[in-house]
Amino acid sequence: MTAIAPHDFIVATTPEEAVERLAVLHRQAASGLSQALRRYIKERVGPDEASRGQFRYPELRLTYHCQGEVPSTTRAFAKVQVPGVYSVTVTHPDAFRGYLLDQLRPLMEDFTVTVEVGTSQQNIPYPYVVDQGDELAGSGVTAAELARVFPSTDLSAATDGVADGLYDWEHADPMPLALFDAARVDFSLKRLQHYTGSDWRHVQPWILLTNYHRYVDQFIRHGLAQLRDNPRYMRMVLPGNVVIERGTSEDDAQAVADAVVWHRYQMPAYHLIAADGHGVTLVNIGVGPSNAKNITDHLAVLRPHCWLMIGHCGGLRQSQTIGDYVLAHAYMRRDGILDRVLPPHIPLPALAEVQQALQEAAATVTGEHGEALKRRLRTGTVLTYDDRNWELRWAQERPLINLSRAVAVDMESGTIAAQGYRLRVPYGTLLCVSDKPLHSEIKLPGAAGAFYERAVTQHLHIGIAALELLRSQLNSLHSRKLRSFDEPPFR
Repeated sequence: MTAIAPHDFIVATTPEEAVERLAVLHRQAASGLSQALRRYIKERVGPDEASRGQFRYPELRLTYHCQGEVPSTTRAFAKVQVPGVYSVTVTHPDAFRGYLLDQLRPLMEDFTVTVEVGTSQQNIPYPYVVDQGDELAGSGVTAAELARVFPSTDLSAATDGVADGLYDWEHADPMPLALFDAARVDFSLKRLQHYTGSDWRHVQPWILLTNYHRYVDQFIRHGLAQLRDNPRYMRMVLPGNVVIERGTSEDDAQAVADAVVWHRYQMPAYHLIAADGHGVTLVNIGVGPSNAKNITDHLAVLRPHCWLMIGHCGGLRQSQTIGDYVLAHAYMRRDGILDRVLPPHIPLPALAEVQQALQEAAATVTGEHGEALKRRLRTGTVLTYDDRNWELRWAQERPLINLSRAVAVDMESGTIAAQGYRLRVPYGTLLCVSDKPLHSEIKLPGAAGAFYERAVTQHLHIGIAALELLRSQLNSLHSRKLRSFDEPPFR
């Protein structure tokens, strides 16, 4: 495709044409900025004013000409209700091609819209075209100097105002087409690489989040077995962008996995990549609601289909046994981390599709059904704290826990569910009881080790099986429960 002059908005007659034009514009701008940056580092010659004006994100505009049109299906996204112009800046359209097409196709089929693509007024900050930072190392050029010559990050403009309901829709012109603009997405893509230790392009749309590294060991074993036995899977990517391809011998693959230095990264991620684009990513987020919010803030810009929390919890009921499961159908949030943007009195709805998938997966993997499954799988409220030693305040906390009818306590699940609700990502929680702190069954080293060996493998396989079930019912997964009155057309 020929180059498109800056600021020219051209009507796209098909979704494919629109995405290709976005890709061309982004490649031109990012490549030009990268070349200018390298030249400055080498020769200390900056770009002229005309060139600086071309280091900008592409923009996608959609103009809705009617009102009251009804989509052909009951889908929760790719809908417009109010006539007017909707717009969003876009980054890495090549990588987001599938997502963009999934949004544009139904919009252009079901609604009377005009789609245009051009160059926006939003600059691409220079750090977002620096791959590893090696280009700057030893150059003697400071970040402050580069910020005087090139567009730099402006975090005051990269907000979650649309997601948090702070956007003034009544006076907006244009209205937002998506939850996140290009600068907000690029910010998170860089953070994902930093925290997880792998390229964000490897992250799969089906995500498991865990708080114990032992789940990682089992996920690697599962992944290697899938590469050996299941032709749907192509490769596995480990922290540090270490790749194990399908066809690698078992001994060589295990040696590669054993050599990964995962502890260099705060929240290492492991990606089992499928040929159809529907693989699974596992992220070991560590312990605590701060980590849980941090990683989901960034994973959300990739618009995953679902994230599930599979980790350990403390059982609060005498009838529970170590190794039992807890399927959260409600959350009591005492983590405090999202209270300003999503107050704790706002209910988080359980998503029926996710709940059913987790229960069905538990029955399939455990082989238990009916009363036998009920004895192992407790449905109830999960209490999420920000204080790992909440037991030391048991006398003060007991009345509230009693009122909530909570059956389990952890430090991440409520935060992850709240983030899914807030950022419109389907969510769910299946926890495994690893101790019962109120009933003298505390987590001692010997008992904990025996429990881990027995329970982790089965628990992980339940999570993976649930994602497989959800993948087969994708059309009904993206619930209207997660969408507000004023909502961008894009999911």
